[in-house]
Amino acid sequence: MHVIIAGNSESDGQEAVRKIKEETLTGKVEFLYCDLASMKSIRQFVRQFKAKNCPLHVLVNNAGVMLVPERKTEDGFEEHFGLNYLGHFLLTNLLLDTLKQSGTHSHNARIITVSSATHYVGKLHLNDLQSRCSYSPHGAYAQSKLALVLFTYRLQHLLTANGSHVTANVVDPGVVNTELYKHVFWVVKVVKWMTAWLFFKTPEEGASTTIYAAVSPEVEGAGGCYLYNEERTKSADLAYDEELQRRLWTESCKMVGISDEASRLP
Repeated sequence: MHVIIAGNSESDGQEAVRKIKEETLTGKVEFLYCDLASMKSIRQFVRQFKAKNCPLHVLVNNAGVMLVPERKTEDGFEEHFGLNYLGHFLLTNLLLDTLKQSGTHSHNARIITVSSATHYVGKLHLNDLQSRCSYSPHGAYAQSKLALVLFTYRLQHLLTANGSHVTANVVDPGVVNTELYKHVFWVVKVVKWMTAWLFFKTPEEGASTTIYAAVSPEVEGAGGCYLYNEERTKSADLAYDEELQRRLWTESCKMVGISDEASRLP
């Protein structure tokens, strides 16, 4: 595949490109800057991508922050909700036309969104999505991950209703030993350092279900699935609430400033 890595660190992105080229020799890979915490940056990235006139067969929504102190993105959104959820919501919607053009009856284009088991304890506060009334890093993170599952299920409903050759699935990578944990309490960091070899997956292991969702023939044409350890499993009961899915979608469209095409569909 021709892989485009989108990220908010030019140096890290170019280092990843260098390593992939070194290890694969034949790998076609490049880096494009995209800050998921900035609606302006997302729109700029999409313009750059579309200027390449490339098809888009797989989109992996994998950016995230966890347990950060209360702070806002440049657009004024609470950071967990703005980056983890709204950034991916806007990116996906702006790339949908390319995905639809790229998918075929026998080879659907695929959207893979990375959530977390934390969504099982998440609550969606539709009247306070920005956690202005009461901020909890754990609550805000869990809400953003629940929102990603609700978004995926609603997106698949809309894709099916439109007869699009695009599928949307959500992945739980498990507990992975990455920099995502840099904002946890120091005691947790010590425990993580001592037990990572036993309880944490390596980044390679953590990526396995995402890769499975992206390329496996076993999930060809299957959408609206919650995947863990390369198997379909059940997400939180709340995530199947279709009215909640609809309301979150409508509110999200307003927040990022795009038209709600879904309002004309069931």
